Amino acid sequence: MSVQSVIKLGAAEANLGPSPIRPKWVLEGNPIARNKLLSVSADGTASSYIWDCTAGRFNWCYEADETVYVIEGSVIVKDEGGSPRRLTAGDTIFFPAGARAEWHVEDYIRKFALIRTPLPKPVIFAKKSYHLLKRLVRGGGAANPVPAMF
Repeated sequence: MSVQSVIKLGAAEANLGPSPIRPKWVLEGNPIARNKLLSVSADGTASSYIWDCTAGRFNWCYEADETVYVIEGSVIVKDEGGSPRRLTAGDTIFFPAGARAEWHVEDYIRKFALIRTPLPKPVIFAKKSYHLLKRLVRGGGAANPVPAMF
């Protein structure tokens, strides 16, 4: 039986592969985007990526929750309300599933992205009910919560 290390290094130097922006989303220029999958959670609901892109202006529709940390470069992000915000190296922003934004990369951007697919509300309710029932059966009540199994 082989044991793999859970510690992975070198994400900042990761070799990125093509990740084209949907042509109908491109508003201006010829942005070239690339990415590299870094990790996937055991339950498959979360993943992390390194992503970069050259100059251009494009729309982006978020199918899952995405937290972005800008590693290098900058971007002007305009939300659906039309409010622009410049993000530069060191900035973090959160986009909930279903959000839409316009990205204007003036030169280059490199980001780390944590993407999480939200669970359906019935599944969340079932998980909470399960954990509550488990605490009650063990006699722990709310004061002694049992660690989540999911």
